[in-house]
Amino acid sequence: MMEKMALSVDGGCRNGRLLIQLFNFKNKKPHARDLTTGSVRGNLWYLSWPQISESVFSVADQLADLFWAGRLGFKAIAGLGIAQTYILMLMTARMGLDAGMRAMVARAIGAKDIRHANNVVIQSVNITFVWSIIIGGLGIVFAERLLNVIGVEDDVVALTSGYLKMQFVAMSLLSFQRLFGGALQAAGDSITPLKAITISRLIHLCLTPFLIFGWGVFPSMGLAGAGFANVVAQVFANILNIYALMSGRTDIKLKLSDYCVDFNLIWKILKVGIPAGITGMQRSLSQWVLLFFVVTFGTGPAAAFSLSRRAENIVNHASRGLGRAAGTLAAQNLGAQLIGRARSSMNWAIVYCLVLSLFCMVVFLGFPNEVAMFFSDEKEFVQHTTLWIFIMGLSAFPMSSVQVFTQGVASTGDTLAPMIITLSTMWVIEIPVAIGLALLTPLDSTGVAIGIAIGNVFRCVFFFLYVFSGKWLRPGIL
Repeated sequence: MMEKMALSVDGGCRNGRLLIQLFNFKNKKPHARDLTTGSVRGNLWYLSWPQISESVFSVADQLADLFWAGRLGFKAIAGLGIAQTYILMLMTARMGLDAGMRAMVARAIGAKDIRHANNVVIQSVNITFVWSIIIGGLGIVFAERLLNVIGVEDDVVALTSGYLKMQFVAMSLLSFQRLFGGALQAAGDSITPLKAITISRLIHLCLTPFLIFGWGVFPSMGLAGAGFANVVAQVFANILNIYALMSGRTDIKLKLSDYCVDFNLIWKILKVGIPAGITGMQRSLSQWVLLFFVVTFGTGPAAAFSLSRRAENIVNHASRGLGRAAGTLAAQNLGAQLIGRARSSMNWAIVYCLVLSLFCMVVFLGFPNEVAMFFSDEKEFVQHTTLWIFIMGLSAFPMSSVQVFTQGVASTGDTLAPMIITLSTMWVIEIPVAIGLALLTPLDSTGVAIGIAIGNVFRCVFFFLYVFSGKWLRPGIL
């Protein structure tokens, strides 16, 4: 009997230790790994699948908001899509600043300069705090004017202004969530940010309908309820990421006693990040310009534009996650002077990108009508949106590969070339072609969708030429 009890206790202890290891209660660095050794393909998958999942979850709440907005009518979809375009434009600009931080942290980790990596994160917090106060505050004050300048109807502005104000608050919190999550990913931990965003998205998705429609004990806030749900969700995500950074779960370990303001390092971060910020912001700015133009064709095309851009964002966000993973892997290896491994990181990223694109093509080309009707069955909306979704499916691979290259190259610290390629193809090719097709041919607003697809094809070609030239493969720390 005693022997059986001893075996039971011993087995229980082993099981307990396994549970502790599984849930990482005492493991100091449970998710980080040395990215400068082992299989490049394996390391890329290890880094990329959490970031792809995280990126998809990031846009899932936007689609959920559009779904519930559709219950209020397609005018609510149009207004909400316009509000999301503003937020996306500002967030992609700020995420460009994160590219500088990610590149510098990853290279420092690869070179084993942990102190420098910690300081880069601290100075990035200073940059993000100033950004959030200025941009978030101005957005709340001028929300109605931002909607009016597009030229939408007054009832659309009334439906959407509260949502936009709440989203500016959420954007400020999301800025820190992106910063802290990006720092963890640059250090080789993609799991913790995925946990944080999964919990926050679940909170957002569950709260949204209750706050929009006033179910149960909750107040009826209309579309503003979706924005408030996002605010609550971002608070929880930040708590999880901050805990991970301060507990030393990766090589990075932040301490309050280490806080300082280092203007020289802030300038270095900005010097790397500003071109990436311009790249991201002008990409969203171009959408704003096209939206301003599409609105002149009516609310139906504007709603189709809004939904198709959110569907595009699913592909783009997933591709950005893959690109950031490839860039992090390449940057750590460049920091360790391993140029061949850095090049291989981007090669494998394109292989994964092709698989992702094929899946998207099946959905968008095979079921465009079903995608449109999922959000609203109003005839005008479905008629326009089905065609926009189908055209987007035709350019899935160019669209996806552009995001992989943009994020991948920028995450190594080379942010100037992506800026030049994106600016030139966007404003010299995509925008003129889109407007020209809409105005000078019988295509009307559909010409804008075709112009966007053509722009993606040209950008893809230029990025392929640059990436495989190897000019971005500069070793060392930044």
